[in-house]
Amino acid sequence: MNSLPGSLDQENGGTPGLSFKESFFSREDVPPVLETNKYWLLNVLRDELTWLCPVEREVDPMLIFEFIHRIIDILTDYLGDVSESSIRDNFVTVYQLLEEMMDYGYPLTTEPNALKEIIMPPTIMNKVITTVGAAAGVTPKLPQNMSSNVPWRKAGVKYTQNEIYFDIVEEIDATIAANGVVVSCEAHGAVQTNCRLSGMPDLTLNFVNARVIDDVSFHPCVRYRKWESERVLSFVPPDGHFKLMSYRASLSPNQALPLHIKPQITSTKNGGRFDIMIHPRSTEGKPIEKVALTFPMPKSTTSVNATCNSGQYMYDPVNKSIRWEVGKLQLKDRTPALSGTFHTSEATPELGMSIGLEFQINMYAVSGLKVDSLRLFHEGGSEA
Repeated sequence: MNSLPGSLDQENGGTPGLSFKESFFSREDVPPVLETNKYWLLNVLRDELTWLCPVEREVDPMLIFEFIHRIIDILTDYLGDVSESSIRDNFVTVYQLLEEMMDYGYPLTTEPNALKEIIMPPTIMNKVITTVGAAAGVTPKLPQNMSSNVPWRKAGVKYTQNEIYFDIVEEIDATIAANGVVVSCEAHGAVQTNCRLSGMPDLTLNFVNARVIDDVSFHPCVRYRKWESERVLSFVPPDGHFKLMSYRASLSPNQALPLHIKPQITSTKNGGRFDIMIHPRSTEGKPIEKVALTFPMPKSTTSVNATCNSGQYMYDPVNKSIRWEVGKLQLKDRTPALSGTFHTSEATPELGMSIGLEFQINMYAVSGLKVDSLRLFHEGGSEA
């Protein structure tokens, strides 16, 4: 799973002479759908793991890709870090999950709350129990969600203190030219929810600036027609942590981004010089944290000598790139600057590099999306 598939030949039902290692330079070059004499091979590369699903008959590929991503999300919820070693160490749990999620080649149970009623998440105690028998990790009783009218929420949930939390998480995807002009800018967001409500609550969530939301993807609990007509979220939430929705929000090119980069890169014979400055902008008083800049160097670079007035930098001679970790940054702080020189084996190095910038701002959404109000209706229809 962690390595590229081997050769496919006619004896194994593959295309004669096709070798992935010879035909593709890296995992990223492998197309998502591969055709052989017997199967279509649909694959997803995620977190350095290649997930492969062979399909014998023609089917909507988006269904397969969505199911693969759902499997990865479920394993992440169960195992935390999904890697080759964690899958090997929790093989019994992974096998049981796949048995419940698919039945005779068709997706069946893909809701985390329903699966956790059937298969216990791996703990130290559960690992000891599963050494006795593979079926020990499966609950013998009928899951409570099976007796509920709502498949993603079990019946009879009770809490001493009722509460629900909504966390709006956004990532900015922007392309900025060297002269500072914004070429493209959009935000990809998700509403993460932690529900600890008793009974079968029916919620209605209203947003501020809901019109900025595009390309939405909802949890199955959301009533889509209500969103289409009124731009509000009406739903019966699952119990515990879940992603209520994901979305894309287009940002105006004139909208000020939280950070502005001012790079100056010049070339000389067998090398060059670079000066990079990061200017913070107003973020409603919220500090900008975990600021890190990635600066790729020319492939012919032989050495780098640099200094910075804030944070620390590291040069990777293998990947030919500089990573500058600034850390926490506020508007009142001095402007972070990184400057230095580099030497190359070529007389005229190529300078068409793209600088990457990472940062995090708590309690701040660049799109302006905010929660306006939340209405809760109990099972009997009374409003809280």
